[in-house]
Amino acid sequence: MPEKILVPLDGSKAGETALPYVEELISKMASGNKVVVTLIQVLSSLSRYVVSGEETIKVPYTRQETDETRKRAVRYLRTAGATLRKAGATTKTKVEVGNPAEEIISAADEIKADMIAMSSHGRSGLSRWAFGSVTDRVLRGGSRPVLVVKVPKETHVA
Repeated sequence: MPEKILVPLDGSKAGETALPYVEELISKMASGNKVVVTLIQVLSSLSRYVVSGEETIKVPYTRQETDETRKRAVRYLRTAGATLRKAGATTKTKVEVGNPAEEIISAADEIKADMIAMSSHGRSGLSRWAFGSVTDRVLRGGSRPVLVVKVPKETHVA
């Protein structure tokens, strides 16, 4: 039976912090087990705001813009998975639109993940309240084991 790992990525270097740990796990598991890693990116919105004078309007992306955004996400995930494939894993990509925590939990259930591996920006206090924590919501709302890797301070981007 293959081991299944879900790795959410947001396109940032900080978001990729968990990848070396997953690679190490794969190297240790791959000797006898097939490891399948699904890399997921959740696009929280496929719209933008346009300001005209004092009015702000939410405008959905065109079909072409939506398709290109999804293609960029898939290319990014394939590139991010290169080292995991070298370590012996099979990688799959998944791009969803919606609430990141909900989509991650749903994807983990859908693929019957043995584990979710993700990074955490380690926010606390006011910034955690203002921005929320996808990692915290996945930990509390899901039923799968979660490996959380804290992003080093030098990787944080303001």
